Amino acid sequence: MEGEKKSVVLLNCSVSMFGNRVRIALARKGVAFEEKPENLAAKSALLLSSNPVHGQIPVLIVAGKPVCESLVILEFIDEEFAGVGEPLLPADPYERAQARFWASYIDTRREPRERRRDELVAAMRALEAELGGVGGRYFGGEALGYVDVALAPFTAWFATYERFGGFSVAAECPALAAWAARCVRENACVAASLPEPEFVYQFACGMRKHFGLDG
Repeated sequence: MEGEKKSVVLLNCSVSMFGNRVRIALARKGVAFEEKPENLAAKSALLLSSNPVHGQIPVLIVAGKPVCESLVILEFIDEEFAGVGEPLLPADPYERAQARFWASYIDTRREPRERRRDELVAAMRALEAELGGVGGRYFGGEALGYVDVALAPFTAWFATYERFGGFSVAAECPALAAWAARCVRENACVAASLPEPEFVYQFACGMRKHFGLDG
């Protein structure tokens, strides 16, 4: 029936940067959804049938149809709910291409291992330079946009990166640290979608122990 609300279900894990992007985007748009937590050590039949290629979260299921890969999902949300809330991507084609580039850049630099500390800091500095180049308070200008939503979930991991990597985000990239604080302080959709940094750290410690990375 036309005008009938579609069911929206998110398969996610609370510490997932990629799943929490989707949480932020849905909240930013004001889209009601049901979240189903996934145990990645024992993936549900729903996850495996919804994403048979990779078997990974996040998966957004709208009216029974699954959409996979977080950045793809963000664009889908922007289009599927175009009449709801503010758009994530800019209207200008060049600016849209730039936003897609930086979101892709974030995902190619997403493994903060100790041996890659210098690479992680370099990636943060590149993002900080882009933030300064935009000249606004956010990557999207004066309001939270596509790149902000793509990067914001990583801020919950900053304390973990610092502890494992032996550096300070605020010291290395003060403008990026200020942006991270601003995202949470000024945007309820971000604040409500991110796990506590200490919870993330304890989760990371548990994963390191599980995979024998400590010692």
